[in-house]
Amino acid sequence: MDVLSDAIAAVRVGQPTSNRLQAGPDWCYRFAPYEGAGFHVLLRGSGWLLPDDGEPVALGPGDAILVPHGSAHVLSSTPDAAGAVPFETAVAEPAGRTEFLCGKYRLSHARRHPLLASLPELVHLPAEIGRHPELRAAIDLLGGEVSERRPGATTVLTALLDLLLVYLIRAWLAGHPDTGWPQALRDPEVAAALEALHEHPEAPWRIEDLAARVGLSRATLARRFAALTGQPPMTYLTWWRLTTAARLLQETDLALPSIAGRVGYTSTFAFSHAFKRRFGIAPGGFRGVHRH
Repeated sequence: MDVLSDAIAAVRVGQPTSNRLQAGPDWCYRFAPYEGAGFHVLLRGSGWLLPDDGEPVALGPGDAILVPHGSAHVLSSTPDAAGAVPFETAVAEPAGRTEFLCGKYRLSHARRHPLLASLPELVHLPAEIGRHPELRAAIDLLGGEVSERRPGATTVLTALLDLLLVYLIRAWLAGHPDTGWPQALRDPEVAAALEALHEHPEAPWRIEDLAARVGLSRATLARRFAALTGQPPMTYLTWWRLTTAARLLQETDLALPSIAGRVGYTSTFAFSHAFKRRFGIAPGGFRGVHRH
């Protein structure tokens, strides 16, 4: 199983959106905080991203910014947020000097995977020749689809936006190979343990079984897993089981006993108790509130 793909799928609560905007010589737009992640790609011109809590970030053509936690921020033609207007009120200028692509991903912060939680408030990927070619290709394709709106655009846009999110996170992971979750995904034994838990959350895992599967002693796996992911293997397994259950409740009509079995609980009562302890609401109530 692919841990990054699972991490994104587990927290998705709706379709991503995007738009393309041209701005004149002076512009300043505020983006309110939201539950999800956002991105900006400066296609032409120059500008600044001004986080509410942090230093201004200068942007050049081709630069990409991921706002993983939906933090409030401003995009501006100058490093000054004075006079910023809500982005929703922005009006494209036909002959704008600056052109950028913006979008949002609706993601549940309550179910956020620790890999995604480990991302910084801003991920800035400057345009550099020869770096992240797949990201650049996705940006080019996405920009064309947003501006032209050809037949099938809805399907293509959704797929390209999903690709863009993965490529942005991949680029950050590649740039931080020796820290936390990026290192966990590169560590052969820890990565293998994560993949096993993701592939078979229903299995009656014990730490000794998991350690034997990846070829480590129980103590070594527990130490390395916790050091890189921030929690012991069995704690992570419980979290992943309940997060998977939340996604199944939201996206399927499966009965509670079936969902309980799929995530490793032999008793519906035990599953419901664990789920309510984690999310503060019983599974049936959660489904009623969060069902699409």
